[in-house]
Amino acid sequence: MAPGGAIAERPTVEEEPVLRRGATGLPVGHEPAAREAGNRLRERVIELESRVRQAEERRRAILHIMGDLNESNRRLADQRKAMIHIMGDLRETTAEIQRREQELRDKQEQLVQAGKMATLGELTTGVAHELNNPLNNIGLFVGNVIDRIRMKQIDEELIVHDLNRVVEQVKKATEIISHLRTFGRAAPVSIERVSMRSVIERSLSLMQEQLRLRQIDVRQEPYDGPEPVVDGNSIQLEQVVINLLTNARDALERAVRKAIVIECAVSGMVVSLVVRDTGPGIPPGLEQRIFDPFFTTKDVGSGTGLGLSITYAIIEDHGGTISVESVAGRGASFRVELPLAAEPREPRAA
Repeated sequence: MAPGGAIAERPTVEEEPVLRRGATGLPVGHEPAAREAGNRLRERVIELESRVRQAEERRRAILHIMGDLNESNRRLADQRKAMIHIMGDLRETTAEIQRREQELRDKQEQLVQAGKMATLGELTTGVAHELNNPLNNIGLFVGNVIDRIRMKQIDEELIVHDLNRVVEQVKKATEIISHLRTFGRAAPVSIERVSMRSVIERSLSLMQEQLRLRQIDVRQEPYDGPEPVVDGNSIQLEQVVINLLTNARDALERAVRKAIVIECAVSGMVVSLVVRDTGPGIPPGLEQRIFDPFFTTKDVGSGTGLGLSITYAIIEDHGGTISVESVAGRGASFRVELPLAAEPREPRAA
């Protein structure tokens, strides 16, 4: 209603503003914004579709990995079972190896003992001759004492002198017999500090009569260096020296010049023992075979072929080496090398 009570007239249709619309059906001026929104929407849809594809690919990859993991777990389970089986077999094999090693050690000890008894058999004749000397001396001194008593020539000083000589000869014979018993006794192998010079002296005491009867000259090279002490078993090392001396003795049987030279010295942390002879030497090509069990270059019935093989085994057990050098017609030289014994530690002061 217009002022003054008049009714206002509505504008006619022709008077209303006309809104133009574009090709999209939207009002003119709104089309760029709509296109931009549509583009953003499409980009968002494309982005979401890409993420979905990536997620699907990751899912498939995870499923593939899980499948591989399950297969790996199955294989690991199979391998674990196989490993348990192998460990069981290994324990059985280890036990069997230990049993065989113990049997081998027992057989080696039996072989060494058999070698000692064979050596004792060879030494019997020489030892019998060696015992004859103190026994003859005992008989001589005791006879002198008896004669003086019978003739009433009781000179106390002379009688005591002769009886003291008898005691000395008895001790000498006792030492020889005791040494033979110790050498031949089968006893557990004990390791101790051993002087190789003492080993050589005891070995020569058993062999010297044999060597003297065969007119073999034995010479020990002088040495003033450190005491050649090793950690080992004195009886086994003595067997080594006796075997080397016996081998040299047999090699000199037909030699023109019969001589054996023994050297013992210390070089650095090694004790070396050399036994040389003036025999015919070792035939070429047999330098290594002579250490094989039952191999011998002697005539049939003249040797067992065990001496050098037992010697090789004993030296190896002592952590040493043995080698031979030979020149045809000029003899053979056996060299034994053993680790020098470590110096004993002094006890700490309390």
